[in-house]
Order: sequence, then C-alpha cells, then structure tokens
Amino acid sequence: MSALELAQWIQSTGWASYLRMSAYIYPSILASHLTGIALFAGAVLVTDLRLLGVIMRNQPVSDVVNQLRWPKRIGFLIVAMCGFLLASSKAEEYYYNTFFRIKLTLLVLVAVHALVFRGSVYNNAAALDQARRMPGKAKLAAALSLLLWISIACVGRGIGYIEPPLDKLHAALTRMTAR
Repeated sequence: MSALELAQWIQSTGWASYLRMSAYIYPSILASHLTGIALFAGAVLVTDLRLLGVIMRNQPVSDVVNQLRWPKRIGFLIVAMCGFLLASSKAEEYYYNTFFRIKLTLLVLVAVHALVFRGSVYNNAAALDQARRMPGKAKLAAALSLLLWISIACVGRGIGYIEPPLDKLHAALTRMTAR
C-alpha cells in the first residue's frame, strides 16, 4: 500500500468522514489541539529558557524539569491525538500539502533530538544543578528544541491556511494519472 493509498483509506473511514462533516466535532478537536499546544509549548518554553539561563536562574534546573514533566507529557498527548484526528479527516489533501510534509519531517527531527538529548540533558537535570555553568550541550539542546518547536508551529499554521500552487498541480496530475 502506497502512502497515498493509506491516506485515502484513512480519509474514507467512517470516523474521518464524520469528523469532516460534523459542524461541531472538528472545531472542538481543533480547539483541543490548540489547548494541548498551549500546555505543551508553555512547558517546553519554560524548560528550554531555563536551560539557556534566560529565566528562573535561581531555580534549580531539576525543579523546573520535574515540575513541568507531566504538563509537557499531557500536552503532547493531547496534541498528538487531536493532530492525528484532524489530519485523518483530510488525509489525502494533507498528503499533497507541502507544509504538512515539512511538519512531519520536523517531527522526525524532534524525535531524533529527544533520542540524542533526553538521557544526557533532560533526564540528567540534577547533575546540571551541580554545574558551575550550564554545559554547552544543555544549551544546544534547548536552542534546538525551541527552533524545532517554533518551526513546527509556524509550518503547522500554513497547513490550514496556505495551499502552495505546486500542491494543487501535483494533486491534479496524480488524479489524472490514476484514472
């Protein structure tokens, strides 16, 4: 099954059709997605700005990381679930959307970031408390995290509101050749 066929299958499911046609469910899921983004992004922003030494300099890094761990996880779970539901309702359209593809690529980079820095920085906050100066690796992790998440948010806004001309052309050509 190709990626396009998978997108078409997802979009044709009953629940995806229901989401697409509902006057209230889709906007409710979108509002939940935005609420999750606020919760998650707020926790990420505070954590990363603390690692960069911009805010809460007198607060131990471990306190900030530990206190924001659950809000960050809950926010991410809400964002991921709602994002999947939103994307499933227009899966074929998003398959052709350049911004959606860029967002997925950035999400893969976020996963790589997590694999690289989770153990040495985010799960090692107590050791960061003992350091005289914040290690460069921790600052790099924070800066990359901010860059990636801000990029994802900006590109994500483009998905719903900007349709690049090449996406329309690609979709039309694919439909013509599929017949």
